[in-house]
Amino acid sequence: MGRDHILSIMSQYFIIDFDSTFTQVEALDELARISLKNHPDREKIYKQIEDLTNASMEGKLSFSQSLEARVKLLQANREHLKQLITHLKKKVSTSFSRNTIFFKNHQDEVLIVSGGFKEFIIPVVTEYQIKKENIYANTFEFDDEGNIIGYDRTNPLSQEGGKVKLLKELKLEGDIYGIGDGYSDFQLKESGMIKKFFAFTENIERKSVAERADHITPSFDEFLYINKLPRAISYPKNRIKCLVVGNIEEEALAQIRKEGYNVRQRDSVEEKYLEEAGILFCDEENQPTPEQVQNAGRLKVIGCFGKIGRKLAETACDSGIIIFDDPKHNPRNDDFLPKRVISFMNEGKTHTSANFPDLQPPRINNAHRLIHIHKNVPGILAKINDVFARHNINIVAEFLVTNEQIGYVITDVHTGYGTEVLNELKAIEHTIKFRLLY
Repeated sequence: MGRDHILSIMSQYFIIDFDSTFTQVEALDELARISLKNHPDREKIYKQIEDLTNASMEGKLSFSQSLEARVKLLQANREHLKQLITHLKKKVSTSFSRNTIFFKNHQDEVLIVSGGFKEFIIPVVTEYQIKKENIYANTFEFDDEGNIIGYDRTNPLSQEGGKVKLLKELKLEGDIYGIGDGYSDFQLKESGMIKKFFAFTENIERKSVAERADHITPSFDEFLYINKLPRAISYPKNRIKCLVVGNIEEEALAQIRKEGYNVRQRDSVEEKYLEEAGILFCDEENQPTPEQVQNAGRLKVIGCFGKIGRKLAETACDSGIIIFDDPKHNPRNDDFLPKRVISFMNEGKTHTSANFPDLQPPRINNAHRLIHIHKNVPGILAKINDVFARHNINIVAEFLVTNEQIGYVITDVHTGYGTEVLNELKAIEHTIKFRLLY
């Protein structure tokens, strides 16, 4: 294998869009809401700007025509831009904001390429340790009073097919992956210049773009998972199915959807759906049977809007499945149960559970959290720690709680271990369930 071939394998670049990808919003639309706040026709102009944005993102209008028309409508100045930057910093897409470690570790390979403007993009993305010189975007032109009067039209990104033109100029050597929500991102794929195009749908799904993508990625975690890259959570939430059975208020489900879980609603507990589910929400009348729970190999947690049966609670515990329940029609249900389920899924917290011992470990930064559920027999903790000791893994914190049926261990360890460590922990005798949280 030649040296050049080795280099091309090692070099990879990530071309990331800004509007509706790195951030949850379209920045020019948001800028209009700031600059036109007191304009008598503001609603009409907002609508015009949004329509122009969508038309270009869906490939129905050339990007240059859309951009020119939008900038004319803005009536914005430097003061409005300052307000916009403050707003955008709070609107970074959830799955991007939790993966700062990726950006820190890949500073040379991450490029922000956007038809937006450097004046608001640089202050937002440089907080994620993305290099200023790796940010490619348009620039505004101002008059002496600081009003936006136009933009640099010589910049390829202000023109139709601008991202393709820019990439040709950059001459990057290696595999290039594109991630974005719009037609201009898809054009990179169409040009044959990138290896794969990922349609990012966490904030908006444009069907005309998603249909032609190599992969639809509902979160940045999914993108990192597919490409075997370091990430904040071990398994993308969009891959975890949440089965909902019975009369569950939409207000409760909104929290689960916001977390990114794949929600499926059925009228009754059906085995084929329960076997695929990681989370189950049910009401008191639609609880699964103990036998159904025993066969649900992926199920981690049940949230019951009502009281759970004792036999079901015990069977679930033996199977390493935690249950949170609450008296029927308790007014706090809609908020309380989803929060308990989410805090268990995200951090392993078992407080107020109906069948697990109580544990509320604090979150520890710069560590991986591993959960081990086992039959309550002596000596398991020693075996867990023996695995870590043999692989020279530093334990930052460790928590063990038990009840009559199970032992529940949370271990926070420093980074840097291989899959063999995880396999050895799973293989310990009397292990019921093992999970890497983050």
